[in-house]
Amino acid sequence: MKNLTKYILPVLLFFAGTAIAQQTPAPPQDEAISIVGATAHIGNGEVIENSLIIFENGKLTTVTDVNSTDRQYPGKIIDAKGKHVYPGFISPNSTLGLVEIDAVVQSDDEDELGELLPHVRSIIAYNAESQVVESMRPNGVLVGQITPRGGRISGTSSIVQFDAWNWEDAVLKEDDGLHINWPNSVSRGRWWQGEDPGIKPNDDYSKDLEELGSFFRNAKAYLAGPMEEANLPFQAMEDVFNGNKRVYIHADSEKEIIDVLAFKKEHGLKNVVLVGGYDSFKIADQLKSAEVPVLVGRVHETPQMEDQDYDLPYKLAYLLNQQGILVGLESSGDMERMNSRNLPFYAGTVTGYGASKEDALKMITSNTAKILGIDDSLGTLEAGKDATLFISEGDALDMRTNKVLQAFIQGREISLESHQTELAKRYTDKYGQLEKK
Repeated sequence: MKNLTKYILPVLLFFAGTAIAQQTPAPPQDEAISIVGATAHIGNGEVIENSLIIFENGKLTTVTDVNSTDRQYPGKIIDAKGKHVYPGFISPNSTLGLVEIDAVVQSDDEDELGELLPHVRSIIAYNAESQVVESMRPNGVLVGQITPRGGRISGTSSIVQFDAWNWEDAVLKEDDGLHINWPNSVSRGRWWQGEDPGIKPNDDYSKDLEELGSFFRNAKAYLAGPMEEANLPFQAMEDVFNGNKRVYIHADSEKEIIDVLAFKKEHGLKNVVLVGGYDSFKIADQLKSAEVPVLVGRVHETPQMEDQDYDLPYKLAYLLNQQGILVGLESSGDMERMNSRNLPFYAGTVTGYGASKEDALKMITSNTAKILGIDDSLGTLEAGKDATLFISEGDALDMRTNKVLQAFIQGREISLESHQTELAKRYTDKYGQLEKK
């Protein structure tokens, strides 16, 4: 019998995996939960050493010091003495759920054909069954901004929570913002065609800017007219012009960022967010004056130029924060989806280059929530907000000690294991006794 169960295990797991394509999302919260005694990192810079956190029906009702209240703890009580509680981390500018395996074309839905695609909605391509998305949760990354790629205007992003049956269940804020890939002001020579591989001005930069500006002007004129013929790209711009939809502009060099600010002013754009912003520290005063926040590119990078500080990418977020810029962290780039789970460790790195622990935490919680426009419900542990949080045995920003023990999304206790692990446990529970016999 032992030999039989040994051989049928792979077959059982294969068919079970086919039948169960994802983890079963957690059911709605059905009783109050009280977390007692943990060090609570509120997400706004405040820390409560001996905290009491209560949530019911998916919402936080009490966040206070244990000693400040004599009330009874309602519902299920979690003794978290010696542990830490954090608001769920938020991963902005992410393609999680849009690509499962890079080498499998059928699982890649991050980029549509075309250059000017404001009407493309990433949310309808979001795969809530993604096993890559599942792998975010054990590091406390519970919310993400699902963002399209490619083209000059990639389309619109949406914000989701990472425990759902489908995109309709997952979505927290639908079509939150438009994403523009700013033209590059410089280019490298194509060495394979015999050109000098060095950096040189991009001769097409002015033309590319004019094409982008022309699209905005034409869209505004279309929306001001009778609109006798449907034009989906132009219609999708209405919420951009009235300020209901944020504009995320991906740009890095100083010249490009200066031109972004001029573009914002020319077209009267109300809610502009700079994504990447590698040279943003050079013109921080202008960004602050224009009230443009920055989603700083991946911290674990090497400098882009030979004459720059070797640790510039590591300390950029801190430099901007010191100059009064609202800063969040994002993790796009090579092996992006895998690296999204390292978001808290990027914040931990920022603490090694000047930022305090709580300021770094804000860069992946409250700051990001403000930048994305979801701070009314997420980003901090405050009464009235969603109970999206987790309990960690150690410092959640330190990969050496981080160990997420329990996590909750809108009050629902979610699984921290992959569905393959769940299947293996089911096999052990069902066939373990048989194998022993």
